[in-house]
Amino acid sequence: MRTWSEASHSSDIATPSLNFSWSDFCLCTLTMQSNDQILTSTALRSVLTFTVSLARTAGVLILEGSQAIQATPDVNEKKNSVDLVTEYDVAVEELVKSEIAKAYPHFKFIGEESYSSGTRPELTDEPTFCVDPIDGTTNFVHGFPFACISLGLIYQKRPVMGVIFNPFLDHLYTALEGQGAYLTRGSNQPLKLPLSAPKPLPSLSKALMAIEWGSDRGSEALTGKSNSFLRLAGDPNDGIAGGRMGHSLRSMGSAALNYCMVAQGGLDMYWEIGCWPWDVCAGIVIAQESGGVVTGSHTAFANSQADPFKVTPEILTGRKYLVVRAIADTPSESGGDAQLRIAREFYETVEDVEPR
Repeated sequence: MRTWSEASHSSDIATPSLNFSWSDFCLCTLTMQSNDQILTSTALRSVLTFTVSLARTAGVLILEGSQAIQATPDVNEKKNSVDLVTEYDVAVEELVKSEIAKAYPHFKFIGEESYSSGTRPELTDEPTFCVDPIDGTTNFVHGFPFACISLGLIYQKRPVMGVIFNPFLDHLYTALEGQGAYLTRGSNQPLKLPLSAPKPLPSLSKALMAIEWGSDRGSEALTGKSNSFLRLAGDPNDGIAGGRMGHSLRSMGSAALNYCMVAQGGLDMYWEIGCWPWDVCAGIVIAQESGGVVTGSHTAFANSQADPFKVTPEILTGRKYLVVRAIADTPSESGGDAQLRIAREFYETVEDVEPR
């Protein structure tokens, strides 16, 4: 079997060291004995330390790119005029991919800019980085400071580590499976997520929900999403059949940061159809480690035979995601039951749309 040697140094998961040295990671080399890999908890903490440093390095390039684009726009289109890619998306991904290959040459890599559009990534048991170099590219191009780098790690076909860094606000989100999720603002001490004790959520009418328009602006996608948004926000007593009259809807333009805001407690829910595993991999771990839950399509949720919030490979790659924050227990209902109830109410309200 392949085993990971335990690193001789340790890093606090909540406060990973930002003084990166390649010698630290020479101690985490892979010993090849068979076709399997075992990623120990100590090795995983070392990967987190490496990834945080890499995210901050990439953040410098992202800020430089934003300033350059504001001065001289250099923007191409991926599929259409609302699905943008800049030279900086490509440059950041190449930087990240190169540094990962040096530190962890046996890890696999899935990245937005290097992965062929329209195909699903194949997940294996091997450690696999899943990276969006700039999540929120449209925000990045327009100078709207809600963009980030998202670095997730998949191991044994499930997300186990997430690092999301918004260099514009200097907000760093980190999580390891089973170790909690944290927000570090600037040079301040990490804060455990959620930032305050979870509150009850009696219905969608009390919810602040994130939604996104996405890059598919065809009639079918827009009609389905618009009808859903109408019912989520609309007043059932003023002509909106099935309206839930939620507190409000937010469309911030970054899947990864929407996950973080749910984990933080600033959003109650987030729903999107059409994004990709690299958009959500890191965010899934951060949301789960804050007490939140993640599920896929309405069909996947309804047909689950066991845990409807287990993120299977099919859900991770399924391009349909619903995230619900941690909810407090009440005398009549556990927080877990409340999350199930809210998810059911949500799926009774929205229309399903097939992503393109």
